Amino acid sequence: MPLMYTDVAICVDDIIRRVGKTIVLGMPLALGKSYPIVNELYRRAKEDPTITLTLASALALEKPGWSSDLERRMMEPIVHRIWEGVPDLDYMDDLRNNALPTNVTVREFFCKAGGYIHVPHAQQEYVSSNYTHVVRDMIGGGINVYCHSVAKKKINGEYVYSDSCNADIGDLVDRMAEMEAKGIPVVHVGHVNKYLPFMFGDAVNKKDRYHMILEAETYHSPLFSVPKSALSNQDHMIGLYVSSLIKDGGTLQIGIGNLGDAIANGLAMRHMQNDEYKRFLHDSVMDDHFGDLIRTIGGRDPLAKGLYGATEMLVEVFITLYKQGIIKRKVYDNATIQKHVNSGMLSGTLTADSVESLLKEDPFSPVMTESGFDILQKYGIFRGDLSYKDYRIINGTASWTTDFRQPENRRVVAEQCRGDRLKNGVLLHGGFFIGSNEFYNELRDMDDDERSQFEMTGVGKVNQLYGDEVLRTLQRKDARFVNAGMILSILGNVCSDGLENGTVISGVGGQYNFVSMAHALPDARLIMMIRSTRQKGAQTLSNVVFNYGHTTIPRHLRDIVVTEYGIADLMGKSDKDVIASILNITDSRFQSDLLAKAKKAGKIPMTYEIPALFRNNTPERIGEIIAPFRKEGFFKPFPFGTEFTDQELVIGKALKTFKASLSQNKLSTIKGLLKELGRKSPQSATPYLERLDLDVPTSIKEKMMRKVVVFALQSSGAI
Repeated sequence: MPLMYTDVAICVDDIIRRVGKTIVLGMPLALGKSYPIVNELYRRAKEDPTITLTLASALALEKPGWSSDLERRMMEPIVHRIWEGVPDLDYMDDLRNNALPTNVTVREFFCKAGGYIHVPHAQQEYVSSNYTHVVRDMIGGGINVYCHSVAKKKINGEYVYSDSCNADIGDLVDRMAEMEAKGIPVVHVGHVNKYLPFMFGDAVNKKDRYHMILEAETYHSPLFSVPKSALSNQDHMIGLYVSSLIKDGGTLQIGIGNLGDAIANGLAMRHMQNDEYKRFLHDSVMDDHFGDLIRTIGGRDPLAKGLYGATEMLVEVFITLYKQGIIKRKVYDNATIQKHVNSGMLSGTLTADSVESLLKEDPFSPVMTESGFDILQKYGIFRGDLSYKDYRIINGTASWTTDFRQPENRRVVAEQCRGDRLKNGVLLHGGFFIGSNEFYNELRDMDDDERSQFEMTGVGKVNQLYGDEVLRTLQRKDARFVNAGMILSILGNVCSDGLENGTVISGVGGQYNFVSMAHALPDARLIMMIRSTRQKGAQTLSNVVFNYGHTTIPRHLRDIVVTEYGIADLMGKSDKDVIASILNITDSRFQSDLLAKAKKAGKIPMTYEIPALFRNNTPERIGEIIAPFRKEGFFKPFPFGTEFTDQELVIGKALKTFKASLSQNKLSTIKGLLKELGRKSPQSATPYLERLDLDVPTSIKEKMMRKVVVFALQSSGAI
């Protein structure tokens, strides 16, 4: 039984007493970190240089800050409203300020995109690992303490604990137990946080999985919220293209962020407003350009059969899609049952014929054992009022033999013992989650039966096939694994995690795992999303390049690529055809240069020309396509809501536009601002100035900020 603690200082005393002063602390990525334990260990290491502390994790969560008084006025109320009571990781300030003590090392395998570009320690200590190799690499790195936040619940009279938001590396505990059996001191600590939803599946652990449990009212804290970002025209178009490649009755994996939200929005439109969806496919000439591919691997019709989610991250929009009746295909943790479900022999309502057909299969035939009976009863195929003893199914005085070598015995059991409906199916398997406060509330508000349909498990299961290939292949039929990249070469190489000079942008995470699984499954497809362009100050750059000095996914694993300009099916194609397909979905401002480079390299015939129908790939054309549908209420910047107020959205957009204008055309922007100095602020600006506490300026500095805000609002068309 674990030691129980109500004081983090005493808990940390015992951690150090057990493992010594060389501590390699493993933490889950993102939400599941135990702030009290991590901060106390870090404080001890700062005070005691004889302690050597290594922090091994990923995706440390940080509240947004500000670098000017105007930013403070904008952000401080937002931070207070959204993140009130959420603690901070003390080591992060020192990491960013290059002030970590020499006896502390921070090693992460994944970070917020662009979060560590200018942080030398983080760049140097980054560990590049496939998600499914993280446990192996933590063990190799000498981990001896694993602490994380858990949920707590009494089930059948016993308190049990759930990894909740982070079942992703739960098998680390098993590996540490193997270390302990060899005499190596290790500690597994659970920190109970009542704000975490109690999630089921492999996330559930009994007390004996822990050495220590920390629980006290002072250590319960609200969860870190990730507000939704606005979707651009670019995002919406990519999401719509991807939504047309999802096969009804199939499997979906997507990630967090704008593009994941855009995919969900496209799927919602396809399912719930199908006439308008098809009209958009027609009006945008998506049907003309890519109709054959859409019909072959995806679809245009509503998702009548629904989808199952197999995703390392339970993204918030999966719950939205569930509520909309899209995530509704259930899977079962038995290969024989799943095979019959896939074939249509077994469905929600059970019949004697469907049950009899199942009973012909191994492991239920020729003689069904108690383990086979238990499986069938768990999934509702046998009624709950039945029991098993000595190769007989029993109900009071009635009993039936489970010797099915006589077909009549099997028929009788199928008729008289079957349940009404399949049960205990799962809609989604995920490894971890993080999202908005609304998302956490939705999970907590579900009853246990509803929440248990979203099972949390390790990435060793959800990100690969190894270990139970037959079952996972059956469950993940018609899978579409959708991932995002940063740079695409015209030969199909994808860069997703870093720059060619070695700078880490985010990390590999589970991307390669899903790429390889897409190629291993017979009916799966990999979809890589690439925004075709990006802004760098006043300059527009192409994300489609001739070549690039860093690759995350090599070209021999290329499959489908989607940009805002269309779909390129690259699987099995020659280099010449790959180049032609990618040029078709490249921004037209960069097509000619890329084609010339390909010709110079001898990779495409000198006579080749990009077809005329793909030579109008411009943001303006996309704007023209989307505009009439936006007037009808489609393609909103925040299709699933936002935690920001209307005023904050207007101010944020205005200041962002002003900053971009200052970068792109500094002289004219300053001239316009100077003209504003002598003018009276319009009445329409008052609500926004009040929000920033600039409605009654009391200093020259505040008066200047007021003018900047008014000018920004006017320039963006807000007033």
